[in-house]
Amino acid sequence: MTTSPKTQLAPEQILRAADYVELVWQEQGTEEEKAALAEFHADGPELARLVGEFGALLLADYLTVVPDEHADCESAYVAGKLVTVASRYLKRWCLASGAGAHTAWIAAGFLIECMQEVDQVHQFIADIRGNVSVGWPAGI
Repeated sequence: MTTSPKTQLAPEQILRAADYVELVWQEQGTEEEKAALAEFHADGPELARLVGEFGALLLADYLTVVPDEHADCESAYVAGKLVTVASRYLKRWCLASGAGAHTAWIAAGFLIECMQEVDQVHQFIADIRGNVSVGWPAGI
């Protein structure tokens, strides 16, 4: 497996970030979805930080997992380095001074594009929620 950056997110934070990304992905068609999105955006900088941390977790642990039998391959090494750079940049961008709801929205869009490129968004979100519900320890 590629080595992944450790996140400091608690399970409830992971679930909240998954909810936000899923809401952005659904394009907020109903009034209820628009209200939920506005509630998330009220958190501004905290939301941006949360999405940055969640993005690093998603990139490392869900989108670039390398099977153990290929962990020593050069392509696994390169994938690991690319994930490290992408995660670091995403987190820096989301933690930047002035980052807020707009930054969180764009970061969520980036993560959605990554998930869609590899598989289906709903499957990644379901996997994340499943791991948290079975006691996936915080600080992974």
